[in-house]
Amino acid sequence: MSILTVMSISSQPLRVAVVDRDSGFVAVLSRRLERAGWQHRVLGSAVPLEDLVALRLNAVVVDPALLGAEAREWLARVSAELPELGVVVCTGPSTVAQRVHGLRLGADDWVTKPCHPEEVLARVEAVVRRRRRAGARAEAGPVVAGELEIRPELFQAFVGGVSVDLTRREYELLHLLCAAPGQVLEREEIYQRVWGYAMAHGDRSVDVFVRKLRRKLEARSPDWKYIHTHFGIGYRFEPEPVREGVPTDAPASAGDTAPAGETVPAG
Repeated sequence: MSILTVMSISSQPLRVAVVDRDSGFVAVLSRRLERAGWQHRVLGSAVPLEDLVALRLNAVVVDPALLGAEAREWLARVSAELPELGVVVCTGPSTVAQRVHGLRLGADDWVTKPCHPEEVLARVEAVVRRRRRAGARAEAGPVVAGELEIRPELFQAFVGGVSVDLTRREYELLHLLCAAPGQVLEREEIYQRVWGYAMAHGDRSVDVFVRKLRRKLEARSPDWKYIHTHFGIGYRFEPEPVREGVPTDAPASAGDTAPAGETVPAG
């Protein structure tokens, strides 16, 4: 175990726990953490949540294989009781169903071993940035747009007091768009700011998630249109009452429709 010199993100110290017994992976990752100057602690088991609190962590890198049958319960408890702690799962090959379930339980990101330590660090940095931005937004209080009430402290949106039932990624996408009402945000910028890293060529995650988000908003607030497509560019958030006879989601962009056979990202 080691506690090392601090590397800062936005002038704040970054502290990470690695919950893993894979000696090769831990050794390589620890050397990279040392060179980066991050504070980190290597843990060989799923420590109680109160111990994680005492470590004052920003993020935890965890292999669910180490936790065994307790993995699901542990992830769910961490997500519910430590909402400011970023969770990056780093484990061996897994099925889509396993990854989706882990993300929905509370993991912020999922990395498959074998992986490069630089990627793990980049994923952790992205998660910490998103958490800190969300914390700063939560201090500003709820945002009202059309019939929506967006509650940053709950990572959720409501219509008439009823939750829109957004996933974490859908909420982050909505909050990013509504933070700049009337402004067109390019797909690449949206991906960078919500997913935390550069968008690969051909990646359709933004379009897929916008479509999912629109469906949920329309189901709860059918008399309003919130997200507008700008062909070949991106999306704009601007609440507008739906005019009679005008479709709420005209196909303004080929990028707004997922092709047959596309794998929809989890989140």
